Amino acid sequence: MITSMANAQVKQLVVLGKKGKERAKQGLFVVEGKKMLKEAPKEWIKKIYIAESFSPETGFLEQFVGFAMETLSDAVFQAVSDTKTPQGILGVLEMPKWDLQKMFSDSNACFLLLEGIQDPGNLGTMLRMGEAAGVTAVIADKTTADVFHPKTVRSTMGSVYRMPFFAVEDFHEMLFSLKRQGIAIYAACLQGKRMYDEPDYKGNCAFLIGNEGNGLKGDTLALADEWIRIPMEGSAESLNAAVAAAVLAYEANRQRRREKNVSVMGKRD
Repeated sequence: MITSMANAQVKQLVVLGKKGKERAKQGLFVVEGKKMLKEAPKEWIKKIYIAESFSPETGFLEQFVGFAMETLSDAVFQAVSDTKTPQGILGVLEMPKWDLQKMFSDSNACFLLLEGIQDPGNLGTMLRMGEAAGVTAVIADKTTADVFHPKTVRSTMGSVYRMPFFAVEDFHEMLFSLKRQGIAIYAACLQGKRMYDEPDYKGNCAFLIGNEGNGLKGDTLALADEWIRIPMEGSAESLNAAVAAAVLAYEANRQRRREKNVSVMGKRD
């Protein structure tokens, strides 16, 4: 059992939990809790750490037989945990490698494009929502929060394992790549001329979502094919970025489901 904070493995856990650059350098990230470990793709798991007082239900640890596992004293586990009331188990996982170019050529692709999203919880919620709404991938600029930040990972509720995510160095070049593939880009902004539910999203499309406080930058807006807006009643000036993303993604989902249902009914007739 490891009882010292000076232990090399403990130091690595601390660094992976706090420093995004180190996570990127090592290609590793940390997840906490029984649910997150249970859902993690087994090929991603590098090592599992449990607290000395960890007492799971019968059979829980059997699914991890053969994986490297280490016990930490409760004090050390508390120190490396990112939660106030840790569940007593965490894992070090390898970052996934998704193929963005392949996704560009997918039929009926739908992307969320994020610029300057700062809140890790917002970002995690967008991944969770994106999976539920059938989004193909989430693509973010380099100023957006780290998807592998512990708070982001928790907010995804496991969707981080299944929702492809890309942080790109040149966001505008990525937008040009989408346009070259014939993917229509819609920017959500207050200056939009059309309501969000008016365009046809049944083809390949992408939604631009901007910073929580400042929205999208002018030069990014200029690259969109169309500006759309979500109606605001009462005195509200704007929506939470994750909520706005959900409204748009689910409108695309609604249109596609409706088209599919119509097609199925037509075949039956």
